[in-house]
Amino acid sequence: MEIKVLGGCCKNCDILLNYVNESLAELNKTADVEKITDFIQIAKFGVMKTPGLVIDGKVIFSGRMADKKEVKEILSR
Repeated sequence: MEIKVLGGCCKNCDILLNYVNESLAELNKTADVEKITDFIQIAKFGVMKTPGLVIDGKVIFSGRMADKKEVKEILSR
């Protein structure tokens, strides 16, 4: 699984990255996790508002913050 957290150096982007890493650990799953801060790369995903979450090349959500429960549900699929 390849996970990308999209966003600059904002608080919510950092929190989302932490939720992803914590949820993966709790689910005993491994993934390549990367935080992308370059807005040109972010725009290539069609994302105009951050934070955003991309899993295996598919944008799951953008422009809003998810709580840890939602992130864990997404990653458990």
